Amino acid sequence: MRKVCIAVAMMASMSAYAAEKYTIDPAHTYPNFKISHLGFSTMHGRFGKTEGELTIDWENNTGSVNIVIDAASVDTGMKKRDDHLRSPDFLNAAEFPEITYVSDDITIHPDKTATVNGELTIMGVSKPVTLDVKSINCGEHPMQKGTYVCGFDAEGKIKRSDFGVSYALPAVGDEMELEIEVEAKRN
Repeated sequence: MRKVCIAVAMMASMSAYAAEKYTIDPAHTYPNFKISHLGFSTMHGRFGKTEGELTIDWENNTGSVNIVIDAASVDTGMKKRDDHLRSPDFLNAAEFPEITYVSDDITIHPDKTATVNGELTIMGVSKPVTLDVKSINCGEHPMQKGTYVCGFDAEGKIKRSDFGVSYALPAVGDEMELEIEVEAKRN
C-alpha cells in the first residue's frame, strides 16, 4: 500500500509540472499585417478567422503552437481590394484556403516574452519565420470564472515574394510586418 501511495504522490507532483494545453479563442485572435502601398502609405489588414492550439511548458520554458488562418477572411476595410487579395494574384484563397504557422522551437524568457521559430505556409510554400512574443499574460478570465486564459502579442516580418506572392512588385511592398494578438483558453 505504501508503494501505491508513493507512486500516486510522484504522479501528482509530475502532473503539477506538466505542459498546459490551450485552444486559441477565434473571437479574440487577430493576425494583422502592414505593407507599403505604392510607397505613399501603409496598408493595414487582418484575418478574421483563426483557430489552433498551443502548449506551454513553464517548467522547461518552452512550448508549441499550431495556428490555422482562413485566407479568405482577409479584411482591409475595402471589399474590392479584399476580393483582389483573395484572387490568384495574391493569396489564391480558392486553391490555398489555409495559411498555417507551426512552431519548431519556442523559448520563453524570464521577463514573460518569448521567441518562436516555426514554419509559415502561404499558397503551399513553407518558409521559416521567427516571431517575437512581446508579452505573455495569463490568469483567470474576469468574466468567465474558472476559465484560465493566456494572451500573447507576437511580431515578425516576412517577404511575400518568398511565398510566391509577387504581384505588383515593387509598387506594392515586398516586406510585410506581421502582428498577431492571441488569446487562448486552457483545456
